[in-house]
Amino acid sequence: MNENLFTSFITPMILGLPLVTLIVLFPSLLFPTSNRLVSNRFVTLQQWMLQLVSKQMMSIHNSKGQTWTLMLMSLILFIGSTNLLGLLPHSFTPTTQLSMNLGMAIPLWAGAVITGFRNKTKASLAHFLPQGTPTPLIPMLVIIETISLFIQPMALAVRLTANITAGHLLIHLIGGATLALMSISTTTALITFTILILLTILEFAVAMIQAYVFTLLVSLYLHDNT
Repeated sequence: MNENLFTSFITPMILGLPLVTLIVLFPSLLFPTSNRLVSNRFVTLQQWMLQLVSKQMMSIHNSKGQTWTLMLMSLILFIGSTNLLGLLPHSFTPTTQLSMNLGMAIPLWAGAVITGFRNKTKASLAHFLPQGTPTPLIPMLVIIETISLFIQPMALAVRLTANITAGHLLIHLIGGATLALMSISTTTALITFTILILLTILEFAVAMIQAYVFTLLVSLYLHDNT
């Protein structure tokens, strides 16, 4: 294969114009709103999954935290759908771009932290200094807790980027090895092709799990600040 290993991560262009906006908006077409009294199976399955996830994720929140339900459910739907669409041939996965993941993580994290300082000022400041800390260690612990607080959005974005990128690279490498081995050894090529199918199934699971993990961590940050 003559193409670069990272070709699939390059933003697609048509007539010199990036298609990121259209790609980002496309998953919204997969979640139609039904105006009928009895919905079809696809819409019913979506509604059941959303109710299950929202009930599990938002049950720990108080009334202020539950006002974020719509945003968090939209977030998990967006990340999950873009991750799954990225597994299709000749497609592009926006969540492999660290800049985009930071664009999602930083505002959500900042909103949760600002909410905490606004509604629970004393409790939020108390997180910077654990109770019973020896006096000589107070400046060091405050610095460490401050750094750990500001690292949270970076950890969210890097985790999602690394998991999705690693899976795509591995599929690309094994797929290239399968094509190369077809002319050398049919048996070995069948073995690598079987591994490729299993890895693709695993990536479908990873795509959904990473969407859930990203949203769950945002939900936990929100719970700590409401």
